[in-house]
Amino acid sequence: MAEIIINGKKYEMEKLPKEAVDLINSIKFVDNELLRLQNQIKVNLAAKNFYFQQLQAILSKLEKGDSSEKISFE
Repeated sequence: MAEIIINGKKYEMEKLPKEAVDLINSIKFVDNELLRLQNQIKVNLAAKNFYFQQLQAILSKLEKGDSSEKISFE
């Protein structure tokens, strides 16, 4: 028997009404979706930081007057 604890109280899933089980499943889905989105944010922030570092390197070369070198993102 699967049990779930809500507000410190144990409930047997099999004894809950279908509406309650559906709501629990919806909460689990939303929790998983939030976790997925949080991970996506981490990936995007890491990419943004990488792009910013690359931009800083290019701008640093320009400030040093090294504009003859072809500048590319690698």
